[in-house]
Amino acid sequence: MAEGAASTQRAYRAPCPGCGAPVEFRSAQSTHAVCAYCQSTVVRQGDTLARIGKMAELFDDFSPLQLFAAGRIQERGFTIVGRLQYRYQGGHWTEWIAALDDGGIGVLAEDNGAYVFALPHELKRAAPAAAALQPGLTTAIDGEPFTVGSHQQVSLVSAQGELPRLPELGRPFTVVELRSDRGLVLSLEYEAEAPTAYLGRSVALDELQLTGLRAESAKEEKGRSFACPNCGAPVTPVLAESRSIACGSCGTLIDLSAGLGGELKHAVQDEPVRPLIALGKTGQLQGVAWQVLGFQHRMGEVPGEDEQFGWSEYLLYNRQRGFSFLVDSEEGWSLVRPLTGGANLSKDGRHATAQGKQYQLQYSYKATTSYVAGEFYWRVERGQQTFNRDFAAGNALLSLEQSAGEQTWSAGSKIDSAAVAAAFGLEDRKSFFKRSDAGPVSLAPRLGCGMVILILVLLIVLLLLLSTCSARCDPRYENCSSSSYRTSGGSYGGYSSGGGHK
Repeated sequence: MAEGAASTQRAYRAPCPGCGAPVEFRSAQSTHAVCAYCQSTVVRQGDTLARIGKMAELFDDFSPLQLFAAGRIQERGFTIVGRLQYRYQGGHWTEWIAALDDGGIGVLAEDNGAYVFALPHELKRAAPAAAALQPGLTTAIDGEPFTVGSHQQVSLVSAQGELPRLPELGRPFTVVELRSDRGLVLSLEYEAEAPTAYLGRSVALDELQLTGLRAESAKEEKGRSFACPNCGAPVTPVLAESRSIACGSCGTLIDLSAGLGGELKHAVQDEPVRPLIALGKTGQLQGVAWQVLGFQHRMGEVPGEDEQFGWSEYLLYNRQRGFSFLVDSEEGWSLVRPLTGGANLSKDGRHATAQGKQYQLQYSYKATTSYVAGEFYWRVERGQQTFNRDFAAGNALLSLEQSAGEQTWSAGSKIDSAAVAAAFGLEDRKSFFKRSDAGPVSLAPRLGCGMVILILVLLIVLLLLLSTCSARCDPRYENCSSSSYRTSGGSYGGYSSGGGHK
């Protein structure tokens, strides 16, 4: 039967053909629903419901969102009426179906603490074939320049509530995400012959004026612990969405992508790098309380050069803000987070524009993960490699990290080392946080001619001494090929976001 709803819509309610429990449709655009009692998947056919199968149970992603939470977007009220859970190689994400008070349908996509609110978008011209849209490609869609940020094979793993569409459970299909430097996100879902398009932008939960959120999204640790497959010590993930975790006892890196009930692939790590900030510690940075969840050390190599350099990244988490990265490099500390949108890269690759600001290329290098501790929302492996480019505009930082299936832009700013130490209550160790921010090139214009000559003389003497040492080096007893010192101005690393953010 049909009943008047609180909004301009009319609700439709009918008994589930599987168990007889009431199944309600609040939106006229919803065609499918999942019974909350027996998990039957039903389709609306006129005034009756037909059962077409059974949906897999939801996995708890500990999201602050839930069905029937209500909010506002651009002065339009909405109610969350459905949820779709997807999985791809790098992890999973959720799409919340929002029934707008004016009769429309929106999608609030949630991915690792980041949110995009999108509306169905009718393309003016046919979309390119999925195979033609590879990460890094720049193209124009309906007159708007976009860069392909992600090209993934995905599959539906579960659903809840009422839905305007329902992909076949478990069947893989292609999703391509394109991002603009204005913060727009265009999602193309190649489930059918013609892709379904959604256009939106990044939003924060607090700007949606949401009511009816879950009271607590933190994980109940009871029952989540498991034995390390290497040493047997208990390992307890903090977040349900974690895809990798390192054993706190032996340092073994464990792959959680198959779930705790699946195969726990693992790799023993040696030569641990001790983080300055302990895992689990909480600190106030830029007015936000961040908890340290993970730590990774990475090595960089400039193409065509033999030297290597290293830096560290701390994975930070806040319930409302999602994930950020605190980066410790030779150039100092910085706080960055992945951009939901993208940036516009110049043809020569020397400049990039994001959110109206232009950045200049500083470094290009290959990055390799060398050590991991704690847990991460993407699957981390020792030896993982990406190609990174770091840009800067004063203290503002921008980085591009590219892998085979995805490219991720991250933006942030430099942060004073003393502020980092104070944020985590480590003022007594602030001397360990100090970094050198200035290089010889930046100092040269301020030096007098006499000082420049003196520096050149000292450099010549140093080179002579090094060559003498090299000549005397005995490979039987010494490492004559060591490159642990820096001899050129290549990349110092440091603005990279690290992982697979969809």
